[in-house]
Amino acid sequence: MVQSSFAERLRAAMEDRGLKQVDLLRVAEERGRKLGKSQISQYVSGKTIPRPDMLSFLADVLGTTEQWLMGDDAEQDKPSVPVEQSTPREVSTMRRFDKSNKLDNVSYDVRGPALDEAMRMEEDGIHILKLNIGNPAPFGFRTPDEVVQDMASQLRHTEGYSDSRGLFAARKAIMQYDQLKHIPNVTMNDIYTGNGVSDLINMVMQAMIETGDEILVPSPDYPLWTACVTLAGGKAVHYLCDEQADWMPDLDDMRSKVTSNTKAIVIINPNNPTGALYPREVLEEIVQIAREHQLILLSDEIYDRLVMDDEEHVSIASLAPDLFCITFNGLSKSHMIAGWRIGWISISGNKRIGRGLMEGINMMSNMRLCSNVPAQSIVQTALGGHQSVKGYVVPGGRVRNQRDFVYERLCAIDGVSVVKPKAAFYIFPRLDPEKFHITDDEQFQLDLLQDKKVLIVPGKGFNWMTPGYFRIVFLPRRAILGEALDKLEEFLRYYRQ
Repeated sequence: MVQSSFAERLRAAMEDRGLKQVDLLRVAEERGRKLGKSQISQYVSGKTIPRPDMLSFLADVLGTTEQWLMGDDAEQDKPSVPVEQSTPREVSTMRRFDKSNKLDNVSYDVRGPALDEAMRMEEDGIHILKLNIGNPAPFGFRTPDEVVQDMASQLRHTEGYSDSRGLFAARKAIMQYDQLKHIPNVTMNDIYTGNGVSDLINMVMQAMIETGDEILVPSPDYPLWTACVTLAGGKAVHYLCDEQADWMPDLDDMRSKVTSNTKAIVIINPNNPTGALYPREVLEEIVQIAREHQLILLSDEIYDRLVMDDEEHVSIASLAPDLFCITFNGLSKSHMIAGWRIGWISISGNKRIGRGLMEGINMMSNMRLCSNVPAQSIVQTALGGHQSVKGYVVPGGRVRNQRDFVYERLCAIDGVSVVKPKAAFYIFPRLDPEKFHITDDEQFQLDLLQDKKVLIVPGKGFNWMTPGYFRIVFLPRRAILGEALDKLEEFLRYYRQ
């Protein structure tokens, strides 16, 4: 294969010049080239090959040719390198600026090396079927016209900063929405808008976590939670969700993970990547664990309006008036405006015990001045009146139909098992370990991409360490999903690790 030939020659050229991966990273930085640790590791291991511009850079640094590195001249000896160049091209006395070591254990593989490879393939004119990102707009989901019109009419009035917490009208609408969800004692000053939930997760973690604090995070999870806990100096301790119980949290495992350093429990409900929806009874058990150990509840509810099968979403904060709770929500998914970046947090429950943390959150909010004001201006319109998202999740609705189609197709593939999601737009299948012998999720992801031009995200990307799982986004239209699943089924007829 081209990848293995390239990797072998890359390693040989590096050895000949006495270079290590860190040396290539340093030279890339000195020359203003974007090259990450994970990228060079993928190149050296043979999991992927670089784009043309990066290939040219590597050939130049290693004193060889692009053709030789790619194995195009197999009969030709490796270009010789003068003795005086057997060390790095130049010893720079210039000061180097490295990535902060705070990022050493931070990862976000939803947009990882495989996406880089997919982009390289697209640059070569190859069409990729992307089932990897929950971004509604590219798949034909449109923002409601009334919301677009409201933003357009208010642009001239949203050119300046707002209050750091957010516009009055936006927070008023959010407070009223919280009342409908039975979240207790949320006032206007308990609501902070942000540039999406992702922005607010990072803000709250920075305000809350002391070095060494432990935060219970689900596995599988949305990986930003683990990343932000780590970045803030904490330790993400993963409690298991049980596939055999429709991906509900394993409450015994959760209890066993609580220590004297545990500060909070993260709940992602509905769950990304499994699409699980937690019933009231499970949430009450989680509340009891938090109550017994005096823990904060952090609930990510961004998909609470994308619930199917006549199920009802229950906000965990509505069950915990005596605990300190922070609920995360927004409009990115329900109103198909992921690019507008509008989310919020609502602080509820026993705020007396969290006054210091609330001061920290307020300080972090003031430091970033405010969130995107034009996006704040449409919150009132979006949360009030007709909710177009309901049409997507009822029988006959597009999201529900596509969910059913993908679920049925996956169930029909030999060696694939899957739990039917009840919410969101993700599904998390499992490959039979006895049949496929999957030991490396990332290798499966790359092999599927390179063989069939289909891009998914492996289970490891969601901090699920059992090999053989992957997430599919079922936002594309049925014809595209059908094409992708045809390719997956064909691939799995012969693929083994």
